[in-house]
Amino acid sequence: MILGAITPKNIGDKRTTLHPQSIKAVLDIGIKVVFESGIGSNADISDESLVELGAEALSRTECLKIADVLFSSEPLDDEEIKSMKKGSCLIGILEPFSNKSQFKTHAACQINTICMEFIPRITRAQKMDVLSSQSNLAGYVSVIESAKLINSALPMMMTAAGTLKPARVFVIGVGVAGLQAIATAKRLGARVEAFDTRPVVEEQVKSLGAKFIKIDLGETGQTDQGYAKELTSEQIKKQKKLQADVCSNSDIVITTAQLFGKPAPQLIDKKTIERMKPGSVIFDMAVESGGNVEGSVADTLQNFNGVKVIGYSHLSSFVSDHASFALSNNLINFVMDFYNEDKKEIIFDLDDEIINSSMFVKNGKILKKDFC
Repeated sequence: MILGAITPKNIGDKRTTLHPQSIKAVLDIGIKVVFESGIGSNADISDESLVELGAEALSRTECLKIADVLFSSEPLDDEEIKSMKKGSCLIGILEPFSNKSQFKTHAACQINTICMEFIPRITRAQKMDVLSSQSNLAGYVSVIESAKLINSALPMMMTAAGTLKPARVFVIGVGVAGLQAIATAKRLGARVEAFDTRPVVEEQVKSLGAKFIKIDLGETGQTDQGYAKELTSEQIKKQKKLQADVCSNSDIVITTAQLFGKPAPQLIDKKTIERMKPGSVIFDMAVESGGNVEGSVADTLQNFNGVKVIGYSHLSSFVSDHASFALSNNLINFVMDFYNEDKKEIIFDLDDEIINSSMFVKNGKILKKDFC
C-alpha cells in the first residue's frame, strides 16, 4: 500500500499531515510513504528529515496519482479528486458541513472517504480525535496571543515599587480548548474565571484552580458526544446579560463556544464590549464558524473604543510543529488500527463504530444522507 500526503493550499494552514516522529510505525509494517515536496516547510520540517526515515518526496501531481491512501488537512477540489486512483481513499479534515458537494465527486470517482471530524468521542478513538488535538493547541495559543496585546503582566508581582495585581481572564466555554486556555492562563499567573452551559464541567474548572461562574439558564446539557446543546434565544439573551458583569471586570475574555455542524452562538454583543475597559482583549476562538463576538472578523484585529477583538483563524498553526505532530499521529493511528498486514490494505468494516461514524463514501456510494 502507498500512503501519500499533500500540502494544504490554504496559506493559513501551516501544518503537515506527516511528521518525522510519527511515520516510523507505518514504514515498519511495509507501507510505502510518499509526500509532496516541501510539505513541512511551514513547520520547519525538511524533506530530508522524512526521506532519511524512508519516505519519498514527489510532486503533488504524482502523490495524487499513485497514493492508495491520501492524507489531507483540507478538502480537495474536483480536478484533484478526479486525478486520484480509482478505489483509493482520502483521509483527512474535510470540512463536510461547508463542502457537501465534494462527496458527490468522491462517489463518482470511486474514492473512499474518511472524514476525521466525525471520529466518535469514545475511549478507543481518542488517539484519532483531530478536533480535540487541534483544539487543545488552539486554547493555548488564544492565551499567548491575548497576553501579547494587553498592556500589563499576567501574574501578580511583589516589587519594591508596589504590588502588581494579576490580570483577570474569563473563559467562556469549557470544552477541550477552554480547559487548555484556563490551564495556560493559570500557569502564567492570571486570575481565571470560567463559564459553561454544562454544570458537569464545574469540577474540571475548579481542578485547574479557576473559579466557575454560575449562571442559571434553566435546562441545559450536552450531547452523547460531549458537546454543549444549543441554547434557546431566551437562554442566550440571559447568558449575555449576566456574563456582561464578568466581562466588564476582565482584562482578557476568551470565547470558545461552538456547535458541531452549526453556526457559533453570538455571546458577546457591542453593549458588553462598550462596558469593558480600554486596553482589554477579547479573543473569539469561534470566528471561523460565525463567531461568538459581535463585530469579530476572521484573521483581523479590531479595535472598539480601546477594546481589542481578535479573530485569528487556524490557531493550531501558530504552533505548527506540535500541531503537525498531533495531526500526523491522529491520522497514522487511524491507519494502524484498520490496516490488514496480510491483505496490505485498510479494511473498512462498517460494523466498526469508528468506521461507521467517520466514513462518508464507500465503493461509489455516499453513506451519510445529510451529505448527499
